[in-house]
Amino acid sequence: MIIFIGLIMLKESFLLRNFIIVKKYLVLHLLNEFNHSSMIIKRSILFVFVLLTIFSCGGKKNRGELIGVKQKKWFPEKPYGMTLVEGGAFIMGKSDEDVAQLNNAAARTVTVPSFYMDETEITNGEYRQFVYWVKDSVTMAMLARKADELDLGEENRDGIGEFSFKDADTSKLSEFQKYMRTNYYDLSEDLYAGRPLNWDNDVYWDTEDYPDQAYSEVLDSLYLPPELWYNGEMKIDVTKLIYKYTWFDAEAAAAESKRTRQKFIDRKPYIKQEQVQIYPDTTVWIKDFVYSYNEPMHNEYFSHPAFQDYPVVGISWDQAVAFCNWRTHFKNSYQKSKNKPLVNNFRLPSEAEWEFAARGGIPSGTYPWGGPYLLNDRACFLANFKPLRGDYAADQAVYTVEAKSYLPNDFNLYNMAGNVAEWTSSSYESGAYEYVASLNPNMSMKSEFRKVVRGGSWKDVAYFLRVSSRDYEYADTSRSYIGFRTVQDYLGTSKVKIK
Repeated sequence: MIIFIGLIMLKESFLLRNFIIVKKYLVLHLLNEFNHSSMIIKRSILFVFVLLTIFSCGGKKNRGELIGVKQKKWFPEKPYGMTLVEGGAFIMGKSDEDVAQLNNAAARTVTVPSFYMDETEITNGEYRQFVYWVKDSVTMAMLARKADELDLGEENRDGIGEFSFKDADTSKLSEFQKYMRTNYYDLSEDLYAGRPLNWDNDVYWDTEDYPDQAYSEVLDSLYLPPELWYNGEMKIDVTKLIYKYTWFDAEAAAAESKRTRQKFIDRKPYIKQEQVQIYPDTTVWIKDFVYSYNEPMHNEYFSHPAFQDYPVVGISWDQAVAFCNWRTHFKNSYQKSKNKPLVNNFRLPSEAEWEFAARGGIPSGTYPWGGPYLLNDRACFLANFKPLRGDYAADQAVYTVEAKSYLPNDFNLYNMAGNVAEWTSSSYESGAYEYVASLNPNMSMKSEFRKVVRGGSWKDVAYFLRVSSRDYEYADTSRSYIGFRTVQDYLGTSKVKIK
């Protein structure tokens, strides 16, 4: 009986052909047992026969009916460190007095779908994970190329050969891998393009662990020359930490399709390749403040463990976009290894999404906490900014604070006002609110290098902390007071609340 129930479960696991074959064998076996069994066992066997009959009826495919293509059941997984912001309609823009008289945020009703958003700004520790991954990736690529030049393979376990390309031994390749290497990899301008790296081994960073001379040569090329060292420390040449990725420009492709009235166009011109130096610009702490002593922040803010939970700064818009792409790739590499469905892209929030999230479900709030006041009932400031005409320390912080500081808004999002301002995906145009769509609005212009920055920062006055206040910075510029957080689209619709 136990064996039979297990077989029925296998049938439910789509092993229909095997089930039918096994069923025929078991029917004959049961008939034989039936003649030599007690009454109780006979009843059990008859019960199994009934089950076989029932399940057999479902094994005849679709019977010509439209049943749809069945895929794996999708169970949405809340991304780590994110919170679900359930979409809806809200009044975007300044519903109160435009103190600065900029006239760049006329109030209008817009609607945004549901999405996940990081509870905090991306921290130094989280961004360092990206930097370390790129550093390891660049190093492994250099080691693999060197091993290929020396005609070494994985069998050379005592040296640089253990870092050779995964496809170095062609006898271990599948037919598909052989096909790809012959028809794509070997025809590329870059002889090594597309060849898989060997991530099974960890890079040896301690000079005492270097396995051979070739390995030492490769690692030495990653560091600055000795004449550029100071305090006796070997320093990585951060200009070599380059993240490369491709993306599809769907907006440009749609515009071309509309212009030419062609349903299908050549995709190749719209597949963009990017190369981004990803190390933060630590000199922003000095460049942003003339005649100010900020060398300790320049030296320690990104690298010292004391600041690992503080928001990363010195990141350009281009670097923030590259981080989003890497985070998607990093997560989906894990999903593939576990044979799980891929997640959709992590990205920067649009300006509308950011404001909707910042309001925390309070339609007419001036700040993320709802009220028009900057102090709580104990006379403590509710955010990290520059209060009292320049008293940086009045809010208990001179520079930035940890990303999980102060109370979150009603969406459980921390520091949507103050601490560091945040990049959005939207291009800046002062009159954009007048003509962008009312459904999920986003001003996206490739020719506009000004990108919207929201939320205000530790060095800003209270006006920029308002949920409706807009600011901008150029995409290739980094600042000591601008960071970012990411979002991910929620696959599905908002939860239906039955009243």
